[in-house]
Amino acid sequence: MIDYLIVGSGLAGICFADVALQNNKSIRVIENYSQNSSIIAGGLYNPVILKRFSEVWQAQEQLTLADGVYQSFEKQLNIKLDFKLPIYRKLFSVEEQNNWFVAADKPLLAPFLSTELHYRNYPGVHSPYGFGEVLHSGYVDTALLVKSYQAFLKSKDNFISSTFDYQQLKIDENYLEYDNLQYKNIIFSEGFGLLSNPFFNQLPLDGTKGELLIIKCPNLNLDVIMKSSVFILPLGDDLYKVGATYNWEDKTATPTEEGKQELLNNLKSILHLDFEIVEHLAGVRPTVKDRRPMVGTHPKHKNLHVLNGLGTRGVMLAPAMAKALFEHIEHQTSLPKEIDIKRFKKMTWD
Repeated sequence: MIDYLIVGSGLAGICFADVALQNNKSIRVIENYSQNSSIIAGGLYNPVILKRFSEVWQAQEQLTLADGVYQSFEKQLNIKLDFKLPIYRKLFSVEEQNNWFVAADKPLLAPFLSTELHYRNYPGVHSPYGFGEVLHSGYVDTALLVKSYQAFLKSKDNFISSTFDYQQLKIDENYLEYDNLQYKNIIFSEGFGLLSNPFFNQLPLDGTKGELLIIKCPNLNLDVIMKSSVFILPLGDDLYKVGATYNWEDKTATPTEEGKQELLNNLKSILHLDFEIVEHLAGVRPTVKDRRPMVGTHPKHKNLHVLNGLGTRGVMLAPAMAKALFEHIEHQTSLPKEIDIKRFKKMTWD
C-alpha cells in the first residue's frame, strides 16, 4: 500500500511530496491540471506587509524553514532557484519616512527593516524621499521548481499526468483506492481547483486573480526588487517581472487588457524609461478571507486531508504548512489553530 496520493503539483503539493520522501514514505503525485498559479507566481518572499508596515504571521519561522527547503531543492535538482535580493520600498513623503522608522523600531519588525534609508539613483526612477530596505527577502523561480520537480518525480515513476476523477476514489476506513492502487492517505493541494472537490469544497476558498508582465528594459539596471504601486523584479538579461493585480471578481486564468493597462499605468507612474512587453501572464491565487492557509483532515474521513489557501505568500508558507500537515498525520501533533480547518465551525460536511 502506498503511503500518500498527492493531488496537485504546485508549491503546496511539491513541498508535501518532499517532506514525505525525506521521511521514507511512498508517494504518487497527480498533476491534476486544475490551476497554474504556482507556475506564473511572482515568487517573492517578503516578511513584511509593506502596505501597512506590519509583520507577516510567523515570518521568522517560515523564512528559516523555507531557506533550508529551497536549498535542499537546489542541491537535489541541481538548479538555481532561490535568489536573495533586498526589497526597496519607494517612499513618497517625509511622513512615510517617519512611519518606516517607527515600524523598524518594533520588536517583530526590527530584524527585517533596515534603519538606513537608501538614496540610490536608478535610471528613469524619481525617488527624492529614498527607499526603505527590507532584509531577508528575495524570490524563488517557482516555474522552474515545478517543472524540475515534476521531472524528478517522473524519473522515479511517482508522477501521474492526468486530471483527478473524484468519483473514482473509493474510501474505506483503513485505505483508499484510486485507479486500482491502494493508498493510506490522500492530500488535496489543488489550489483554486479545490472548488471542484466534493470533499472540501465547503471550505471558504476565495480565488484572487493576479496578472503579471515580463518586460525588457535595457537601461534600468535594477539590482534589487523595487516595490511601489507594483513590484519590479530583475530576472537578468534586462528582463523584469512586473506585478501584480488583484481581481476578486474574475476567476479565469486568462490575461486581460484591463489587467495589462492597470499594470502599465502603475509601472509608468514610477518608471520613466522605454520598455517592451515580452509576456503577459495570469492565474488565480487560492486565497482565504482571514488570510490564513487551510490545512487539516476531513472530520468524517480520517484519511482525506487538505493543504490549500496559501494565497500570495505561497513561497514562504508552503514548506511550513507541508511540514505541519505531515507531522499532524504521522505523529498526531496539533495543527496551529490559525491554519486548522476546524476554525470554520459552521461547515456542514458530507
